[in-house]
Amino acid sequence: MKSKQPTVLVTGGSGEIGSAICQKFAQHGYAVIATYQSNQAKAEQLLEKLGEGNHSIFQASTTDAEALVKLKSFVTERYGNLNVLVNNAGITTPVAHDDLEGLSDEWIDKIMQTNFRGSFAMVRSMKNLLTQTAEEQQKASVVVNISSIAGIFGIGSNVAYCASKAALDSMTRSLARVLAPQIRMFSVSPGFVEGEYTKNFEASFLENQKANTPLGRFATGTDVANAVHALADTLTFSTGGIITVDGGRLLK
Repeated sequence: MKSKQPTVLVTGGSGEIGSAICQKFAQHGYAVIATYQSNQAKAEQLLEKLGEGNHSIFQASTTDAEALVKLKSFVTERYGNLNVLVNNAGITTPVAHDDLEGLSDEWIDKIMQTNFRGSFAMVRSMKNLLTQTAEEQQKASVVVNISSIAGIFGIGSNVAYCASKAALDSMTRSLARVLAPQIRMFSVSPGFVEGEYTKNFEASFLENQKANTPLGRFATGTDVANAVHALADTLTFSTGGIITVDGGRLLK
């Protein structure tokens, strides 16, 4: 049965940030579709957290063209509309910026394929459904790319990661022009987000990051989710923006 609710699709929905985004939209009456790549058990745990409602999980890599065709068919047949697409799926690995040999070609390709190409592929795949929903409901659909302040000031887990997020921000601006007025586009750019990934960094690095954040703490998944939801439901006369959720980290 097709949904009469507003619908949101979140890639990488069971991760730290993705899970918070899914729960935020579910709390505000959205039907939630969360994609995952391999960890079905974690995705099922997310589905339980979302509670009652027309929510679903779907296995699909954003770099797999055939999987995206199946995903689009699933969303169209089960829901019939798509109001919000959140490109949250992303990968990285810690490599010091001065360790040029340590950043392998394999990792460069994986990071760019997932963080940039995968997000573009999702917009391309869902564009017609987003446009159709906007025209039927006379309200613009929304795409939010989860980026990073690493794409702005070039400091992050590795050089390729920073480059991938800069590419994502550029794509946001480009597509905001050509997809308006039916689709609004944003990048949400967190600073360091506290959670499972924190354990990959040394304590001294974490303390330095926190000390250089004017608001005195790291972002949480909930902070990012609040920004994404506000862009979709409140800031309805905005598009093309890069919204930082960094506690003022860029001021340092």
